[in-house]
Amino acid sequence: MLSLDNAGWLAPYIAPFIALSYPTGTPPNVDSFPDAAYYQTGPKDFCLIITCIAIMAVVRDAFRLAACEPFARWKLTRDYEARWARTTNGAVHAKANGIPSGNGNGHSIPRSRRRDMRKIHRSVMRFAEQGYQALYYTVMWCFGFYVHLKLPTTVSNPTEVWMGYPHMPIAGPLKVYYLTETAFYLHQILIINAEAKRKDHWQMMAHHFITVFLMSTSYYYNFTRVGCLIMVLMDWCDVFLPMAKMLRYLEVAQVVCDTFFAWFMISWFVTRHVLFNFVIKSSLYDLPRLVTFQWRPHSGHFMTRGSYVMFNVCLITLQILQMIWFATICRVAWGVVSGKGASDSRSDDEDNGDMESENDKDK
Repeated sequence: MLSLDNAGWLAPYIAPFIALSYPTGTPPNVDSFPDAAYYQTGPKDFCLIITCIAIMAVVRDAFRLAACEPFARWKLTRDYEARWARTTNGAVHAKANGIPSGNGNGHSIPRSRRRDMRKIHRSVMRFAEQGYQALYYTVMWCFGFYVHLKLPTTVSNPTEVWMGYPHMPIAGPLKVYYLTETAFYLHQILIINAEAKRKDHWQMMAHHFITVFLMSTSYYYNFTRVGCLIMVLMDWCDVFLPMAKMLRYLEVAQVVCDTFFAWFMISWFVTRHVLFNFVIKSSLYDLPRLVTFQWRPHSGHFMTRGSYVMFNVCLITLQILQMIWFATICRVAWGVVSGKGASDSRSDDEDNGDMESENDKDK
C-alpha cells in the first residue's frame, strides 16, 4: 500500500484514494511492527475506504462471473444430465415393457426439466455469492491473524488491549486491515439492499450497522487493538459457513456438507459466545480500571463515561443478535441429527417461494 510520503507524483485530490494518509514517524519503544511505517488517523482515510469498496465490487463480479458461475453451472449441469439420461432410459425401458410412467399427458418430463433447470440456475447464483464470501473471509482472516500476532494482545486475557491507551499512531498493516474491513461491511450493506430481501434482512442490516459503527468509533477513538481482536474472532467461523453452503449448492454428499456445517457451528460457539464474551467482560471491568475517563482529543484520548457506556451497549447488542442467530444454527443442527441434513434456511425460504410460483404457472 502506498503512503503519501512516496506518492508525491499524484495529484493532491487523488492521492488519498490510493495511498495511506497521515504518515508520521515511528514512535519510540514501539511494542508492535517495529519495522513498519506509522500513521495518524483522520477524515481522509474515508477516501481509501471508497476505493476499497469499488475494488471489492469489481473483484466480486469478476470472481463470480469468471470462476464461480462457470464452474457451478458445469458441475450441476453435468450431474443433472447424467441423472436425466438415467431417468429417460428408465422411462423408455418401462414403456417398452408395458409399464406406465408419468401422468399420461406427455408433458410431465419436459415440465420437470424446466423446473429443474431453474433450480440449477438459482443454485449457480447462490454458489457464486458464497464463493466470494469464502474468498474474502479466508484472505482477510489470514491477514487479520497476522496483524493480531504482531500485537501484544491475547485472546484468553484481553487486558492488553487497554494498556498503554491511546494506541497511536498505528502501524501501516493495522491501518490497512481496519480500513479494508470497514469497506467490506459497508459494501455488504449495499449488497443486501440490492439483492432480494431474505428472512433475516433486518437482523443483517442491524449487525452490519453496529459493526461499522463499532469499527469507525474504535478507529477514531484509538481503540484499534480491541477492534482487531474482535474482527479476528468474528471472521474465523465465517470462513466455514460459505464453504458449507457452496458444497450444498453443488449437491456434494450430504455428510461432507454436514461436516463443514458442524465445524462452523463449533467455531461459532467458541469464538462468538466464549472468546467474544471474554472481550465483553474485559470491556466492562478492565477498561474503566486501566483507562482514565477523560476527553483530550489533542492527545488522542477520547474515553469518557458516555463513550464507555455506548461501546459496551453496542458489544452486548451484537452478542444478543449472535445469540438469536445461534438459535437458528441449533435448529439446523437438530435437522442434521434427525436426518434431514444441513440447509440454508434463508435461501430455502426464498427458493421454495419461487418454486411454488413457477409450479402455479405450469398448472
